[in-house]
Amino acid sequence: MPNKFANEKFDIILQGGQSNAEGCGMGPVDDEFVPDDEILYFNGDKTITRAEERCWDGNAVGDFAISFASQYKSAGLLDDGRKLLIIRSAVGGTGFVDKRWGMKDDLYLRMMEMTRASLALNPENRLIVFLWHQGETDNGTPAAIHSAHLSGLVNSVRGEFGLPHLPFIAGDFVHEWKWANIAPCEPTVNGIIDTCCDIGHARFVLTDTLQSNNEKHGNGDNIHFSRDALRLLGIRYFNAYRAITGK
Repeated sequence: MPNKFANEKFDIILQGGQSNAEGCGMGPVDDEFVPDDEILYFNGDKTITRAEERCWDGNAVGDFAISFASQYKSAGLLDDGRKLLIIRSAVGGTGFVDKRWGMKDDLYLRMMEMTRASLALNPENRLIVFLWHQGETDNGTPAAIHSAHLSGLVNSVRGEFGLPHLPFIAGDFVHEWKWANIAPCEPTVNGIIDTCCDIGHARFVLTDTLQSNNEKHGNGDNIHFSRDALRLLGIRYFNAYRAITGK
């Protein structure tokens, strides 16, 4: 763990889930993210780097957490002397059914360890929100089962870190893919909605107008949000955060 960050005070954004949380959106955006020394990534290897979109074949791919972070800062919610730290724990193609996000599974355990390590950097660090996008891998899971998995995960995070009111935000799937697979998608999405309704201090974000990579570029990738859609998704997640917290 880099000692040079021990004197930094972080508002910490926990980002988890699968590929749309990891970020696979391609193409131009209406408002480019400019890397900012006050918005940082906490990576899976526990390094800390300036937050920047990933690069595939020389092209940037989106990340809704940096859009969320930019909105948070622009709204004046980042106090003087503090920075934002995004925990990047999402991994594409993973879920509960393949035993990656259950409370004995590797990605859950990794996410919790990353969160502990980021909080341990400075006693004034604080976890402010849990951003989640996942469910495509669990497509077809009955609503009650998916809700039980997801509610258990959120409640364990809240319990572990003593934050019973930690805001939790999740979102709908890419609609092009969802409506092409509506029969198996519907119960899983309903499980996510039920979780957000049941656990308190949570919101479910609608995505009906957000385009897929395929809709934007005709490349056949209809399961992933385009890069500009991820930018807009981050804004919607931030608006949900404000609705939960009243800030």
